[in-house]
Amino acid sequence: MQTGDNVLIGGFIITGTQPKKVILRAIGPSLANANPSVPGALADPILSLNSGGTTLATNPNWIDAPNKQEIIDSTIPPTNNLESAILMTLNPGFYTAIVG
Repeated sequence: MQTGDNVLIGGFIITGTQPKKVILRAIGPSLANANPSVPGALADPILSLNSGGTTLATNPNWIDAPNKQEIIDSTIPPTNNLESAILMTLNPGFYTAIVG
């Protein structure tokens, strides 16, 4: 994954009639430092959450997120400050997450 046309795009659907709290994470440095390490892991991933043509949130470093404490309280925050996380409550619908 890189930038422009070389990004990872994942789609997901929130079903039902009630909003759901979700956390999306883009992990890179912790994979490079894992044992065994993951070759080619992103050094500083950026995560964007989109619905249709609208960008709902972008996060380059989870530690700078306005809801950092909520991400910590989720019990699954990224382990490296350069990794990305978005924690939001989403209405039912179609979404895409883009990692670059």
